[in-house]
Amino acid sequence: PITPGELLCLGSSLAFSGIFYYIYRKKARVVSRIQEAPKLQVDDDLPALVTAAEGRCLPYVALEGIVLPAQAALTSHYHEGLQGVIQKLLLKEHRLIWNSLARCW
Repeated sequence: PITPGELLCLGSSLAFSGIFYYIYRKKARVVSRIQEAPKLQVDDDLPALVTAAEGRCLPYVALEGIVLPAQAALTSHYHEGLQGVIQKLLLKEHRLIWNSLARCW
């Protein structure tokens, strides 16, 4: 005899397993698309390639080439001799709203 509590636990376990498997498969597809991305060189042909693409956008492309920093290159504190640059800095501020039901921001 199976109790209702055991059925509830089994059902919730199966539901959570299904949800996590769905998320895993979705992320695995994205990773495979990134790994299969074409590698392009940064040269004079790149702007013409972007304008010829559908929607003037190249999804998941690996760009290879030399990048020069606008001011100074960033150096790593953890790996000696490793330098990098910031391509784009995006600052997103979340608006805090008081939730009177939960009594928190």
